[in-house]
Amino acid sequence: MIHKVVTAPVTESPPVTESVWTEWRRVTPARVALGRTGAGMPTDEVLRFGWAHAMARDAVHAALDVPKLEAALLGQGWSVAQTRSRAQDRITYLQRPDLGRALDPHEGAKLRSLDVAASGICIVVGDGLSSLAIDRHAVPLLAALRPLMKDELAGSPLIIATQARVALADEVAELLNARLSIMLIGERPGLSSPDSLGIYITHGPFKGRSDAERNCISNVRPEGLSYPAAAFRLAWLAREALQRGLTGVDLKDESDLALVGGGNSARLSGPDEK
Repeated sequence: MIHKVVTAPVTESPPVTESVWTEWRRVTPARVALGRTGAGMPTDEVLRFGWAHAMARDAVHAALDVPKLEAALLGQGWSVAQTRSRAQDRITYLQRPDLGRALDPHEGAKLRSLDVAASGICIVVGDGLSSLAIDRHAVPLLAALRPLMKDELAGSPLIIATQARVALADEVAELLNARLSIMLIGERPGLSSPDSLGIYITHGPFKGRSDAERNCISNVRPEGLSYPAAAFRLAWLAREALQRGLTGVDLKDESDLALVGGGNSARLSGPDEK
């Protein structure tokens, strides 16, 4: 006798178990609600993580294209000079943060020969930990800033600094006898933001200033704080710093209140918004 075996249809499970928080992925670049495959992460998420990690490493090690940056800034009408820290190469810069905060001893005489505008503002553009951030965002940010501070920035020098840490701007501005330093610098890359640009404003800059004596604007990039918004905030802080004679913990950022009461002269919009 032949017995017929009847088997129930096999229902295959989906290869990836979705997270209940999947909707959150629409509003954040953070790695949330990745789902799972068995006890592990989905293959595509593992590959995305590896790509993001490689982008962050490349941003740290890549050299700033100084001639390209200088040409773009000269095209905007800036007076540009170059300088460098005591860190002679990238490996030294990463291993010795203290050298990135100090000016190369041969650079002092060159900087002293520069003229500073009557307002006494010195802008330093430093590669920092992400030259990619400077390469992408420094020029459009400065283009947005210039109309907001046309009088204050007239004739002010713009210094491109390589192997630079934030505090390097203190020594540069002190040599120029500037009343205020503005440092644009590449921030430490994250796994979702390898090109984030930071801005540091320091009144009465001199070598040895502490970070508590600065104001900071961070995450300047199209996916973060837009160029118009960052430029407006920077212009407000710079004017208040010069008027009050201070920066840091004693100067609170109230630029949003000024924007509301000032007729939206610089809108907090993205770069593509018409």
